[in-house]
Amino acid sequence: MLISVQALRALAAWVVVCHHFMQIFFDFHASGPIGQFFTDRGAVGVDIFFVISGLVIYLSTQSKDMPVGRFMVNRIIRIVPAYWVYTAAMGLLIVFARPWMPHTIAVVDWQHFILSLLFIPSENPGGYGLYPTLNVGWTLNYEMLFYLLFSLVFLFNPRHRPLIIGVALFAVCGVLARYGLISRFYRNDIVYEFLLGIAIGVMYRRGWIANGLWMPLMAIAGALVTIYQLPADDRFINWGLPSALIVVACISMEPYFKGNRWLKALGDCSYSVYLLHVLVLYGGWLAAGRFGLNPYAVFAICVPVIGIGAWVSYEWIEKGLYHRLKGWLDQRRTEKAEASLSRQNY
Repeated sequence: MLISVQALRALAAWVVVCHHFMQIFFDFHASGPIGQFFTDRGAVGVDIFFVISGLVIYLSTQSKDMPVGRFMVNRIIRIVPAYWVYTAAMGLLIVFARPWMPHTIAVVDWQHFILSLLFIPSENPGGYGLYPTLNVGWTLNYEMLFYLLFSLVFLFNPRHRPLIIGVALFAVCGVLARYGLISRFYRNDIVYEFLLGIAIGVMYRRGWIANGLWMPLMAIAGALVTIYQLPADDRFINWGLPSALIVVACISMEPYFKGNRWLKALGDCSYSVYLLHVLVLYGGWLAAGRFGLNPYAVFAICVPVIGIGAWVSYEWIEKGLYHRLKGWLDQRRTEKAEASLSRQNY
């Protein structure tokens, strides 16, 4: 477990929180350089997430062989329960708070809701694009595609796995989506940021990432300046590559993070932070409008609510439910194997 990566994952999640605070409370009309940064560049947290996701999936599976279906099942029981919980919560919020919600999100229909649960991109009934009911879930549509394609690598020699997933991603997003054979949603070069994470994983396993402090800090500073100066139009180049540099720099500083359980815990909770925060922010926005509260004071309350809620979510939904489901599936596999062996003996 790379604590530096966990710390960066947590930071990326909270950068996205600040980005959506500027959206929900100020409609992206920022005042001041900090607010402007989170308005214009806060979405880069997603790019960092994608690079980290590619890195983690590669490192956690490179020395393993497993059935294709088992990898997908493990990812589903890890990702889906929390996403479904918060998608349902967002649906309920829209239904019961519709008169007070922004008109662009105050619409929900069953067909779109079901497609959201199934990670199938579709036009949001609010008319603002291919976003699921829980709008931050658009990134999970890419994640699930990546997992599905990555599951194919277990059919091949481990040495060829980075090449296989690269070809598969290009075939789906660079060919099928480009020519309209699948949803245009996947015609986005942000998906190739998963490959940057895999490339970093290869570098890490081969010992090509040296430890350091000042050089990595300078690299991070340079990457942030690049992200600040360049728009997201060419996202893979302008934001993806600098995000990958930030990940490499953090890994270089791993000795300074190693053993920090606090940072590990923050990283563990980052997925729930990402899913939960829009619900809390919308609740804060409703309260601010109803009682005339200062937005920054409301945000100061939202932050610990998100943090505590994410910790509870991680412990009870993510980790707790994952271990129960995985234990049940492992028991079923064991029983099936024992039954098969027993039949062979007879």
